[in-house]
Amino acid sequence: MARGHQKIQSQQKNLKKQEAQKKGQGSDQKAAALKALVHKCSVCMAQMPDPKTYKQHFESKHPKAALPTELVDVVA
Repeated sequence: MARGHQKIQSQQKNLKKQEAQKKGQGSDQKAAALKALVHKCSVCMAQMPDPKTYKQHFESKHPKAALPTELVDVVA
């Protein structure tokens, strides 16, 4: 078992390793969030996660534009 200075060095090394792993996980969450945005507004190119939100966005932000065919059947 390590004692004294070796123990402190080992703890510091382990702490740095854990911090590096946490930083790597943060970018994975961002990538997953971007993958969830699958619907793209044809007018302003904003991205939405589901068709219901897309229809609500389209009706409120672009009332004069014609509703896209993929949103006609969606119940908002």
